[in-house]
Amino acid sequence: MTDDLFQQLPELEQGHVWLVGAGPGDPGLLTLLAAHALRQADVIVHDALVDAACLSLARPKAALELAGKRGGKPSAKQHDISMRLVELAREGKRVLRLKGGDPFVFGRGGEEALTLVENGIPFRIVPGVTAGIGGLAYAGIPVTHRDANYAVTFLTGHDATGAVPKQIDWQAIAKGAPVIVMYMAMKHIGFITKQLIAAGRSHDEPLAFVCNASTQKQRVVETTLGEAESVLRDQSVEPPAIVVVGEVVRLRASLDWLGALSGRVLQTDPFAKSKQGVSR
Repeated sequence: MTDDLFQQLPELEQGHVWLVGAGPGDPGLLTLLAAHALRQADVIVHDALVDAACLSLARPKAALELAGKRGGKPSAKQHDISMRLVELAREGKRVLRLKGGDPFVFGRGGEEALTLVENGIPFRIVPGVTAGIGGLAYAGIPVTHRDANYAVTFLTGHDATGAVPKQIDWQAIAKGAPVIVMYMAMKHIGFITKQLIAAGRSHDEPLAFVCNASTQKQRVVETTLGEAESVLRDQSVEPPAIVVVGEVVRLRASLDWLGALSGRVLQTDPFAKSKQGVSR
């Protein structure tokens, strides 16, 4: 990347806010525009899940403010985060709101952007690689494959109150797509898997937990829909994690490129059944 290339990109102006996706963790998955914003911002208001390696790209004089949103842990209120962005912009700061994944995929970016609109603050949205696609790719699990699925459903496991969203139609979700990708579903995984099985999904359907996706701490645990709750408990699987259900999980046996780089032997049969509860 040359300075000439960055000079062609838009400038983060004083009094403006950029809502930027940092991707699932690996700093190599930052977009050029995200890296450009890090080099310009006066203040970076970042999520707890943004990898430190991404923040290391900030210019030396930039102020870093943690807006930690971690399930089950003390977190800043969303209204306070949104209003802090307004406050900083009104001070004439060049404000970067750095969010894990993509701002508009279960990232509350829409809420923050609407607050900026209500307060007359100019802003830009910079999409990022969402964990439900990029994180699974680092686990060797494609969200689509012509031999497995032509559709995929993304859902969140909890709403603003921390409960499972009441608006979810589990019958429709279970029948709507062969592959289901779930964000923030760990806390309620027992309830969710029971709902999917009751709605017709197979007890033996492959399921994988991808924890700390695309980082050096990445861990993948493969199991089945029916055994997910017990495996979660027995293997001490902890968030942050993406949960994926569907036959594409079997492809990991052949497509775990990250494991292959460290010496793992890949299988030639992409749909060979994985052992339940095997952590890799």
